Amino acid sequence: MTDDIDQRLIAALMEDSRRSLKALAQLTGLSAPSVAERLRKLEERGVLKGYTVEVDPKAFGYQLQAIVRIRPLPGQLQVVERQIQQIAQFTECDKVTGDDCFIARLHVRSIEELDTVLDGLNAYAETNTAIIKKSPVKRRLPPMG
Repeated sequence: MTDDIDQRLIAALMEDSRRSLKALAQLTGLSAPSVAERLRKLEERGVLKGYTVEVDPKAFGYQLQAIVRIRPLPGQLQVVERQIQQIAQFTECDKVTGDDCFIARLHVRSIEELDTVLDGLNAYAETNTAIIKKSPVKRRLPPMG
């Protein structure tokens, strides 16, 4: 379990994972060594799995994002899963219940690149694609309390 201070630390790191121990200490009213110890314990318990940086794919020319629902053809589940893992444009993928086995997010530079990526899956799966226009809710934590 996490307490209120742990939750404030996590929320602060979600906003900016580069916050210093001093800044986190000021935010929580603890000393920097106490904050460091709490972070160490959160890491040991697997609550904090890593610290990351957010990069805008557009800076590398990836102008389009899409969500792709993927339904492997009979007997092709493992083949499709391996293909998704090997295609660098797929940046996230979940194996799900329901009619589709995978829901994936990919980034491409053009519609032509999207077609090329999806054409590589066509022999093994049916796909349904939605282009992302806007993301009104960015990745975030569910309520911690």
